[in-house]
Amino acid sequence: MTVAPRTAEERSHNTQPRRVSVSMARAPRRESDPKKRVVITGMGVVSVFGNDAGAFYDRLLAGESGAGHIDRFDPTGFTTRFAAQIRGFSSEGHIDSKSDRRLDDCQRYALVAARKALESAGLALGSRAMGKIDLERAGVVVGSGIGGVKEFSAGVESLVTKGPSKISPFSVPLAIPNMASALVAIDAGIGFLGPNYSVSTACATGNHCIHSAADQIRLGRADVMLAGGVEAAIAPIALGGFAALGALSRRNADPATASRPWDRDRDGFVMGEGAGVLVMESLEHAMRRGAPVLAEYLGGAATCDAHHVTNQRPDGRAVSLCIKRSLEDAGVSPEEVNYINAHATSSRAGDLAEVKALKQVFKDTSQIKMNATKSMIGHCLGAAGGLEAIATIKAITTGWVHPTINQFNPDPAVDQFDTVRDVKQWHEVNVGISNSFGFGGHNSVVAFAPPFKL
Repeated sequence: MTVAPRTAEERSHNTQPRRVSVSMARAPRRESDPKKRVVITGMGVVSVFGNDAGAFYDRLLAGESGAGHIDRFDPTGFTTRFAAQIRGFSSEGHIDSKSDRRLDDCQRYALVAARKALESAGLALGSRAMGKIDLERAGVVVGSGIGGVKEFSAGVESLVTKGPSKISPFSVPLAIPNMASALVAIDAGIGFLGPNYSVSTACATGNHCIHSAADQIRLGRADVMLAGGVEAAIAPIALGGFAALGALSRRNADPATASRPWDRDRDGFVMGEGAGVLVMESLEHAMRRGAPVLAEYLGGAATCDAHHVTNQRPDGRAVSLCIKRSLEDAGVSPEEVNYINAHATSSRAGDLAEVKALKQVFKDTSQIKMNATKSMIGHCLGAAGGLEAIATIKAITTGWVHPTINQFNPDPAVDQFDTVRDVKQWHEVNVGISNSFGFGGHNSVVAFAPPFKL
């Protein structure tokens, strides 16, 4: 059931961010140097639900599924023939027509999400505010787990069918995972000259990038960072590879109900794609330019399972360590956390390992809401952390927590948590964490809170 809002404003179901008035005098400081505090001032998405962060979250709140049968290529013969595929993507004039035709979707998604994030932060290209940014103190950390899959596949096909002389000169530059981050900085009108690199840690990529970008600001090396993840891997080689691992759901007859985090009948994840990019700034810089502050980045951490190529440690040890360290970095206790955006891929072993880890950290879960964004948009791999960070921040700014859909037969192992089954709930987030775990045992957790709440 939907939890009833407490005020007239809440009853309006308005999902637009609450306005926050910020002044240096009002903002409490946990550090003597306000640059050590990092805030989120903009968000940009490319998703199966479109390229607008507000519309993206509205559809999550509505409990829609983005999964459907693949029509980008012929999936006949594959054991899984569906995904949360982006259809009708438009760069909306954010990419020049020549580049739009040439680039892999991995770079196209990243460029549009970055532009959207800058616009929402009041830093539209060519604007007066953008013109005042110190480009030498502005950087980009946008990663991809796989990179330009379609460009690489096309290069291999040219080699096999036409010979080495027919390989495109763009096959390597547009396939490597760092190129999305590089092209965002190269993009006309952005030109950020500060730290620029990518992190590639499979499905933990987005969170690692956010955590890493925040550290650049905390260390005083940058004032502004674009950070997040991107993936465009719904292609024959990637679909076939994940299917060969036995990682994908095979519910071909009903894709919309295939992603079932914490359901006893879950049978694997649904592939997704897209990009999620944040504008992160030092508190001092954001206040100086009067930026719209959406949330505060409190902290993050990274650990390794050191266990298996694809499987998580079943005891949850390294994941619980990552959560604990992220809270230590954030300066908050487990009791202050009341929202978890879980990794929850709909895999049989992984979902339980994460829940086991959470139980090791959170002894009292009575005030915690926990949901699974992947139940609706699928597993977006390297982009998952970026998109789920945005879902976490939207929960903070709107007061509404989106549902977890397809929980037809809940696993009793998750009974300790309110998983926001099927219907959104009103919930005032105090501290929210977002979990991401990748093949190879890469773990990353990030924590956010309402601006200046703590």
